[in-house]
Amino acid sequence: MVCHKCGGDTAVINSRPRARSNSVWRRRQCVLCDTVCSTNEVIDYSKSIVIRPRNSKRLQPLNRDKLLLSLHASLAHRPTSLNDAAALCETIILKAVHTNQRGVVSANTIIDISVVALSRFDKLAAQHYKAMHL
Repeated sequence: MVCHKCGGDTAVINSRPRARSNSVWRRRQCVLCDTVCSTNEVIDYSKSIVIRPRNSKRLQPLNRDKLLLSLHASLAHRPTSLNDAAALCETIILKAVHTNQRGVVSANTIIDISVVALSRFDKLAAQHYKAMHL
């Protein structure tokens, strides 16, 4: 990785896996100007998981943002809706990763996983999500 200040190479001086999400936090230091910065590395599932939409034979990449916005709309009544939606989005994607076969997940599977996760978190949001997607 390159330094955001001078463009030089950086070296990792500290690294920690994040327990709640599938990501790694790293502290980096530039070898030229000694600038220190932090990065958060996450897996881009859009290239490795594809969705089969309902009543369709074509495949499309998993769109995390589409799922996030859908969850955010269902959680709009909560004051922390954006943070809640982001955390639930990660949970749903990780669950989908573990239940898929050869990287293909149906849209109905994502909806089912989302409804279960939302039901455990906020019953009203789960009902709203169901009404939007079923």
